[in-house]
Order: sequence, then structure tokens, then C-alpha cells
Amino acid sequence: MAETIRLPAGITVFERGWLSSNNILLQDRHHAALVDTGYCTHSERTVALVRQALGGRPLDLLLNTHLHSDHCGGNAAVQSAWPDVRTYIPPGQAPHVRDWDPVALTYEPTGQQCPRFHIEGLLEPNAELALAGRPWQVHSAPGHDPDSVILFEPQSRILISADALWENGFGIVFQELEGDRAFDSVGKTLDVIESLRPAIVIPGHGKVFADAALSLANARRRLEGFVRDPQKHAAHAAKVLLKFKLLELQRLRLADFVQWAAATPYFCLVRSRWFADLDMATWIEQLAGELTRSGAATREGEYVLNA
Repeated sequence: MAETIRLPAGITVFERGWLSSNNILLQDRHHAALVDTGYCTHSERTVALVRQALGGRPLDLLLNTHLHSDHCGGNAAVQSAWPDVRTYIPPGQAPHVRDWDPVALTYEPTGQQCPRFHIEGLLEPNAELALAGRPWQVHSAPGHDPDSVILFEPQSRILISADALWENGFGIVFQELEGDRAFDSVGKTLDVIESLRPAIVIPGHGKVFADAALSLANARRRLEGFVRDPQKHAAHAAKVLLKFKLLELQRLRLADFVQWAAATPYFCLVRSRWFADLDMATWIEQLAGELTRSGAATREGEYVLNA
């Protein structure tokens, strides 16, 4: 039987799956804060979950661990539902949010959506926030995203790890796909997490877990494999991006998948850097086949379906 992990009073985790990140609601007598808001197509559900948990009280703070669309796509809906909420993000992308540049924010290049939202402040690394009646440390966590942060509460040793550490891995290392070295940053972030000695980890995706040491060991083995074979990481990333689109649309003709990939700059970049010997149609057919064989998708004639 799976272990039931008890969180301190005031901490509620909405486990959302993989299209939307988990959402974490932190409440005390004075304030209520939400960490991450999921993908935009799930925003109505996000608002409903938070509204029910708040029980009529206002939402005061909205915090984003990083600005990938599956973590901040619901920001606009949350800001609309609670107009007085104050939104804080890591500092790196703040100019692009203020000027709203969906290319620099990676939404257009990855073929994803994120409605425009506004910010009131910055979630600075090395700062400390009072959330749910406890002090939370903000730590820089580059790797998956160069500007990502994680949140750690030292009294109960709870870590909100975003996509820096999942129970069975970590998020795509996008900078590596673009030709910049970032695997070292992943390793250093794993070292930071190990030094914090978390007793409970609330990941960006998947269930809350307690055995951080085992997850860190698995993550390091996975990282070592990617370092030895960067093309393996690129292939994994391409399948994840395809799966994300399937999660969003649920069903798509293979020909439309090829057309979408050919019109998505990030897919074109990955193919040109890592799979230039394959034309786009052949590559997408190959990736769809691998998703099907792994059980992440099914095929019905000319259609690829989410599984």
C-alpha cells in the first residue's frame, strides 16, 4: 500500500497530472498564496479547486516557480478571479512578461499557449517568504529552466521542487537542446536539493513523496545517461513535446501532427541539431511510433490519440 504523506495544516496540493503542473495552496490566518497555476486549457478547473479550498476568503499571492506554460498558463484566469492578487515570478523573465514577448517566453516557439498576465513583484533567490505560517526559503534551481526557483521550509523540511526533481526524474533541459551547456546546472541543483535534506517533496508533476534520497539517485543516473548520450535527451524531449500536444488536444491526425511540428520553431531546431538526417514527416512518424509502443499514445488509422 502506498504511503500516505501528511502535510502540515495550511498546505493543500492539487495533483494535476502532466499537461498542468501541480498547484500548491498555502494558507494561514492572514494570507493565502498559490504556487503555480497549470496550463491555460485547465484554468477553469484550477480556479474552481482554489475557490473551493479557500472557502470564500481571498487569494492574496500568486507565485510561479518558473514560466513554462504548464506552470503559469492559468495565471490570467486566477488574476481575473481574484483581481487583488499579487503575482511574483523569478526575476529572469520579468522584462519579457512586462512587455509580453511570447517568443522570448518560449510559448510560440514551443507551439504552446499562455494568456497574458501581469506581475507585481519578483521571487528573488535567497529571499525568505512567510507562507502558511512558516518561513520559506527561495533557492535558485537552474537546469530545466535557467530562471527556475524552488521553495524550502526548513522547520518541517518540505520542498516545493517544481521540475528540478520529480519522484522519477526531472524536466527537459531546454538549454541543452538549444546548444548551450546546462547539464552541469541540473547536477548543481540536485546538489542543492540534497544539501537541504528534504523530508517531503512536492514536485511540479506527480505525487508528493518522501524518499528524496532515492529520487536524487535516480535523477543523477538519468542525468549521467543524458550526458553520455545527448541525442538520447533530445529524442526524449521531442517525445515529451509531442505528448504535451496530445494531452492538450487528445486526438490529432498524424499529418496534422507533422504540419504542427513543421510550423513549431522549437521542433525545427531540435530536428536540425539532432536529427537532420530525417525529414520531418519521417521523424514525427518515428516519434509517434515510440509513444505508441511505450503506451503513451494509441493509433486509430490516421489518428494519434492520447493514452
